Amino acid sequence: MDHIRKALERARLEKASSAEDVGPGVAVAPQITGRPERSSQAARAATAPPARIVYTRTRVFTPSAQLLESNRIMNPASADPAAAAFRMLRTQVLQRMNAHDWRSLAIFSASPNDGKTTTAINLALSLASDQHHTALLVDFDFKRPSLGACIGLSPESGGDDVLTGNARIEDCLYHPEGFDRLVVLPARGPLRQSSEILAGPLCRALIAELRARYPERFIVFDLPPVLTADDALAFAPLVDCGLVVVAEGWTKRNDLVRTVELLHDTPLVGTVLNRAAGSQGSY
Repeated sequence: MDHIRKALERARLEKASSAEDVGPGVAVAPQITGRPERSSQAARAATAPPARIVYTRTRVFTPSAQLLESNRIMNPASADPAAAAFRMLRTQVLQRMNAHDWRSLAIFSASPNDGKTTTAINLALSLASDQHHTALLVDFDFKRPSLGACIGLSPESGGDDVLTGNARIEDCLYHPEGFDRLVVLPARGPLRQSSEILAGPLCRALIAELRARYPERFIVFDLPPVLTADDALAFAPLVDCGLVVVAEGWTKRNDLVRTVELLHDTPLVGTVLNRAAGSQGSY
């Protein structure tokens, strides 16, 4: 705990002297009880992101265009129907989150292979393409972390290292070149007792810091499926709201109903129908 608190204080002092990088450092974070505190509209307006962001502390990597395409990761500006669908999803999510002054969103699914991680990545890319916002994409699927592999990132350290006290947050952030305003906090591998860690005080302090550092930032969390582990339910109280991904022809109706029942205390901004038959795009 002392390790994290010292890192938080050190980064708070760093931010006071330089604000050129949107990748979060770590500052002393308040203890959270229940839902995170809301950021004010005035605070966000006063801290709008610059037109161009120069990353100095956040590590920069170049994703393979071929890999992104093979993993169905869209260019937000593309005319592809799937990219257009994600822009529509982004706008609807933004409207619902802004109406409640929410800034953190968990991507839920009932079971594996529903398209949860792909949806998380594409939604975060679309959010970051809006010049009024920045986006932080976080892989908290400590059962089967796959976000990094989907975008061609092999991290030296990740969120699992931060939450176990083995790394500082500023050493675990990555920016995919070509996607302005997006920063990624990956996970390197499975984490033992992950649900206890996700519900613990270090995670609460980390989430408070990630939310408070930049009021204009939206944070998208990729989590394990709700019905395969208790991680998503343990973490749900720390986010403002959730989005449920459903795969047509794959997600069972009873599983979806049970998932929504289990998330009854978490505001849901909607559902995403993935692999919809007869649609122009993939979503």
